[in-house]
Amino acid sequence: MSLADPVLLAVGLLVAAALAWAAVAAARRRAAALASAGVAPGGRARLGGVWFTIAGVAVLAVAVAGPAASVPVSRASGTVILAVDVSGSMAATDVTPSRLAAAKRAALSFINAQPDKVDIGVVAFQRGGLEAALPTADHATAAAAVGRLTTGGGTSLDDAILASLSAITHKTVSIGRNGSAPDIGYWPSATIVLFSDGQDQTGAASGGTGTGTGVAAAVAEKVGVHIDTVGVGTTAGTTVDVDGYHLFTALDVATLKSISQATGGTYHPASDASELNGIASSIDLRLTVTHEPLPLAGAFIALALVLLAAGAVLTVTRSGRVV
Repeated sequence: MSLADPVLLAVGLLVAAALAWAAVAAARRRAAALASAGVAPGGRARLGGVWFTIAGVAVLAVAVAGPAASVPVSRASGTVILAVDVSGSMAATDVTPSRLAAAKRAALSFINAQPDKVDIGVVAFQRGGLEAALPTADHATAAAAVGRLTTGGGTSLDDAILASLSAITHKTVSIGRNGSAPDIGYWPSATIVLFSDGQDQTGAASGGTGTGTGVAAAVAEKVGVHIDTVGVGTTAGTTVDVDGYHLFTALDVATLKSISQATGGTYHPASDASELNGIASSIDLRLTVTHEPLPLAGAFIALALVLLAAGAVLTVTRSGRVV
């Protein structure tokens, strides 16, 4: 049990202790006076009401100090990061009206399906990973970030995963030139949902080592973060204009499956927008337990009132006086 203001408890207990000392001193003086008059003392029963009253004051002192207990509370999940590919290839129209538009629609559907206590963040990734919105319980913020996404640049799935881990941990997560990763703890209540066509270029966040998505996915697996991947596009592919060039682009299922399998997540094929709209209900978010304070002042006040009332009743019935 914790106290919001221990000083008030100390003051209240000092008052209760002073009352107890006064009651004992008064009882001794009364007993001495009766003994000198040759009258036997009336016994301790007469002081019953006084002791109940003092106990009520002591309990009331605990109540005003703001007691609280830490209780475990189950939540639907911890943190979900929506990592959305905004590279040039996501402008392809093999998914109507475009890969990015379909991914954004699915991401918004996912956000709307989550309970209020799930913190949702958004990471838009090109080469280098661009963080769009930190995880928050305000889902409108995440939805607005998704709505602002536009295409441009190249893709690094490696950097997308590292940027998502940075958003989860609120620390910069990068891979050193020797392949080492920082110690960022264990985050089993976090999930990354990655929307991409899977076409990858070696990430810059790994220090330019050319390690690819394998190392980044291994870091996620080590810290307990599952990655669910959503394949946006078709394996038949199409051409897209990127910086004045006509480039062929197709869905790389193998890359996206390797990421999800490495972290214990699931790959979700999505060849059209209707399939993407069902992603929200198919991803299994994990339960997590947090400890939240439970105020106990009300219970202590109720107990104090019972003790004070008992003290008053005993005082009236045994002495015929209220005080």
